[in-house]
Amino acid sequence: MAGDEKRFKSAFDSLHALAYFAPEVDAALTGIGLRPGRMPYFASRSAAMGAVGPEVVAATFYNFNPEVVARVIPRAWTLATPEQVLEARLDGVDKALTRLLGDHVKSDEVAEAAELAREASDGCTGEGRPLYAAHAGLDWPGEPHLVLWHAITLLREYRGDGHIAALVLNGLSGLEALLTHVATGRGFAVDAAKLTRGWSDEQWSAAETGLRDRGILDADGSLTEAGVAVRDRVEVATEAAAKGPWDHLGPEKAARLEELCRGLSRRVVEAGAFPDGVFARRRA
Repeated sequence: MAGDEKRFKSAFDSLHALAYFAPEVDAALTGIGLRPGRMPYFASRSAAMGAVGPEVVAATFYNFNPEVVARVIPRAWTLATPEQVLEARLDGVDKALTRLLGDHVKSDEVAEAAELAREASDGCTGEGRPLYAAHAGLDWPGEPHLVLWHAITLLREYRGDGHIAALVLNGLSGLEALLTHVATGRGFAVDAAKLTRGWSDEQWSAAETGLRDRGILDADGSLTEAGVAVRDRVEVATEAAAKGPWDHLGPEKAARLEELCRGLSRRVVEAGAFPDGVFARRRA
């Protein structure tokens, strides 16, 4: 089922990630007092954990520079409470999905996808999954399109928590995880990775040197045979740790959910949910 889960992830990714790009969400978050820039992202994704400090946010987000996180957390909680942030985020998602899906937001397909995604999320467990567990503790929304978005959020954070565990097990720090992911050639370009995750040229170079010393990168920054093996182990462990929801849902329902979400994802992307090139950026 692991390969099926990875394929399915690509089908529903955009249905959650639009929350980080839609102007409606940004307007809702800045409208309650958060400052434009990085603050809405860090605050909205971490708010389910409560008014946590920058150390917790950096640890659970993993590949962002902790110095960047500390510039906006905990200041965000002096501007809006976590409860206000969560309410504003959901309101923004509601408006964004309504715009992007149009009349289809009330369709039978959305309702069916919501039911299946929620059933899949029942196969998740909270042990060792802090971001998933925090979001799982939130109340379910009422409207099907918001149920779908919340369920996909649970599935993404569940997978992400397991991915971090795999990175830790294989000895990759947040920056090293990002750097080796870039070296696979399947995601971020170097400059985009540094910019979006907040790492300086000096920090990046120091991490490259450390990975070369460990035999994970070669002189030109490409993965060595040992480096490829590390990334392969991370992927295998991530997929194994993410099986629970799909084993719970079963292959027939999982295939139907993939079909539905792929169609919905196509709709939101074609409606202009993301800047060009966003989905070249994969998790580290």
